[in-house]
Amino acid sequence: MTSLVSLFSRPSPLRYGKESFSTRNATVHTAYDPRHPPPHPGPLWTRFVCLSDTHSETFQVPPGDVLLHSGDLSRLGTYDQLKITIDWLRSLPHPVKIIIAGNHDFPLHESWYETQYHVFHKTKEIPSRIRELVDNESNGIVYLQDQKHTFQAKDGGREWSVYGSPWQPWFHGWAFNYTPEEAQAHVSLIPEVDILLTHGPPSTILDTTLTNQHVGCPELLAHLSKMPKPPLIHCFGHIHEAHGAILHVWDVNDQATEPNQFATEERPNLGDKQPSETIMVNAANQPIGHMAFSRGVHIPCGGPGFQPVIVDVLDSAQR
Repeated sequence: MTSLVSLFSRPSPLRYGKESFSTRNATVHTAYDPRHPPPHPGPLWTRFVCLSDTHSETFQVPPGDVLLHSGDLSRLGTYDQLKITIDWLRSLPHPVKIIIAGNHDFPLHESWYETQYHVFHKTKEIPSRIRELVDNESNGIVYLQDQKHTFQAKDGGREWSVYGSPWQPWFHGWAFNYTPEEAQAHVSLIPEVDILLTHGPPSTILDTTLTNQHVGCPELLAHLSKMPKPPLIHCFGHIHEAHGAILHVWDVNDQATEPNQFATEERPNLGDKQPSETIMVNAANQPIGHMAFSRGVHIPCGGPGFQPVIVDVLDSAQR
């Protein structure tokens, strides 16, 4: 017989809420019951499921048309850790899977790893072996490293464009870091596409740390603000505690772009046209700090507050 003491001292089970919002072209779900995710809206839509910072953890992922992963595939970039993630991603049912690396995926930044591997690894990994594991057509996964890719999520459907960049502002000298002086050289490579994957966030957008600092990239935000047709979706991670999604409107009065002045100086007069919108997604799945616990219960990777973000986009959506 269970005593009252033991009954009331048990940790409360994790609870999944429901959070979503809609735009003129999309519906975004950031919280939902993983056993019963929101139904797919139908044949006129494409469902993107966004992940990031899974760090060799595996968990339940809602089905969809396109799986996006914005880096930190592993804990510390070993072959065995990366293989866990690649095998898991291969097992998922999404017809299209697109991934990038992050600052934890050390050997994929080959030139950096050659001189820095000893800081993190007792035995040097073989970068070519790691690259072959991750960037292999037989996986059914597209790996992008400063590259553009086009794809169809369904037969006869729309052709989508995506660009993937693993870089982020300097973070203790880890992989794929750049200094403020180097930032422009990296972000200027990003073209206009439907979907953008970066590991790090743009400045002031889902980039607030536990210490209340904005650590996203100002040059990335400035570069996107100059685009006549910015992406429909920008998926990133890196700052785990800022997990979530927002609709970002690229408007001349947007406070996020005012300090750079690019929107007012270089964006053409829109007239009666509605301003461009980007769904910004911080898809980091690994809980961090005090946010890793809820009522004394440890939150697993991909658990409440850190679930895969579902973005349903109309196939007719235009940038």
